[in-house]
Amino acid sequence: MKRLAVFCGSSNGSSDIYIEAAKKLGKELVKRNIALVYGGASVGVMGAVADSVLEEGGYVIGVMPSFLDDREIAHKNLTELIIVDSMHERKAKMADLADGFLALPGGPGTLEEFFEIFTWAQLGLHNKPCGLLNINHYYDPLITLFNHMSDEQFLHEKYRTMTLVDSEPKGILDKFNTYEPPTVKTYITEKQI
Repeated sequence: MKRLAVFCGSSNGSSDIYIEAAKKLGKELVKRNIALVYGGASVGVMGAVADSVLEEGGYVIGVMPSFLDDREIAHKNLTELIIVDSMHERKAKMADLADGFLALPGGPGTLEEFFEIFTWAQLGLHNKPCGLLNINHYYDPLITLFNHMSDEQFLHEKYRTMTLVDSEPKGILDKFNTYEPPTVKTYITEKQI
C-alpha cells in the first residue's frame, strides 16, 4: 500500500482522544511510507491527521471542492492540494489515488464517503481494503448495524467481514496488508441456480 484515503470529521469531536488517535495514525503512515489522501481541510480530525503526517516528513494529498476552498478551510501546507468542482469529483479522485480506505470518527459526510466506497467494493468496482478505525468505540453502533443487516440477510456475511475494524492504527494497517477481497457481488442465490 502506497496511499491511504482517510475519511474523517472536520470537527474535533467531544474528546481529545479523537485528535490524539488521528495524530497516531499519521505517525504510523509515515513509519510505513504510506502517503495520506484526504479531504484537504485544516480543521478537526482531518487537519490533525494531515498535520501529523506533515510533521513526520510524510506526503499528504488533499482533494477539496472549490466551494470549500473558498471558505478558507483548505490546508495551506500540504504536499499537494487538488481542487475539484464537486463532492462527487472529490470522491472519485480520492478513489483513484488510494490503495485503501479508512474511516476515522466523523459525521454524516464521513459515513457517506465510507458507504459509497464500501458499496463500490461489494459491486466489484475496486478490490481495495475498507476499514473503520474504531476510536473510543465510536463505530460500535455501526458494527452492530452491519451484524443486524447480515442477520436479516440484507448483507452477505462475506461483505460484512469485508469491513476491517481495529481500535489501533497499527492493527488496522496490519489488517489492510493481509486483506483478500471477496468475490464480486451477485444477486442470484444458490436456490435460484
